[in-house]
Amino acid sequence: MVSPRILLIDDHAMFRAGLCMVIGSALPGACIFEAATLEEALCNAPAELDVALLDIQLKGASGLEGLKLIKQQWPQMPVLMLSSQDEPHTQRLALTRGAAGFVSKAEAADKIIDAIELALRGELAAPKLTDVSLRTRQLTPRQREVIELMHQGLSNKLIARQLVLSDNTVRRHVQDILEFLGVLSRSEAVFVARKQGLLG
Repeated sequence: MVSPRILLIDDHAMFRAGLCMVIGSALPGACIFEAATLEEALCNAPAELDVALLDIQLKGASGLEGLKLIKQQWPQMPVLMLSSQDEPHTQRLALTRGAAGFVSKAEAADKIIDAIELALRGELAAPKLTDVSLRTRQLTPRQREVIELMHQGLSNKLIARQLVLSDNTVRRHVQDILEFLGVLSRSEAVFVARKQGLLG
């Protein structure tokens, strides 16, 4: 594609600058529109774009939370999620939220360019997650205890008291459960867990 229009949303200026140099070298003539936040991108990016690179961890609204808004404003544009995390459940979470692909920030420059080119051609850029990887992942016994108490309507503070854990530990367990189930809220987590037979 001649002069692809690329939207890059990442709150780390140095990473954006480096990635812009890589893209500019590999795709001469590419028009790159940078934004540090989701809000900045939604307000300032042009109406016509070919692909977006969206960081999962953003200040303010996160990339995962904002993916729906991005797809509403640019419904035909493929979105590649950027993340320093490359665990299968993180990839699955991005894909279930409507991303066209997943790119680890740890990848070599040429791999990131390959992902962009695949997205520009309308092909999925994310590695396929095998059925085995999904089958072997499961909630830990402690996470099962936490989601059972979530199902009972207990707050994090009450769960911490019930299980004799710190608030921070419970908060981390809840976040891990949300990521594992590919959801963004406690109510969604309970619904999906019940549907998958994870609740007693």
